[in-house]
Amino acid sequence: MPLVTSGVPAALQRGVKWTKSSHSNPNGNCVELAQLAGGIIAVRNSRRPAGPALLCARAEMATFVRAVQDGEFDDRAG
Repeated sequence: MPLVTSGVPAALQRGVKWTKSSHSNPNGNCVELAQLAGGIIAVRNSRRPAGPALLCARAEMATFVRAVQDGEFDDRAG
């Protein structure tokens, strides 16, 4: 199996099932996720299915989701 790193063309992830966000809109502004071997999560823009794909560990994705839910990325300047 080839070494896979962030920024790789998503098309290189053959046999991977991509799941589109339920918050996607009809204009195609969507985020898609896929589970890879070894607990790796791939993220890509649905408008560019050939990539690149951002890769992160499941624990990193869980930390990111918790931070979003907690409002850590909300604009606090206004």
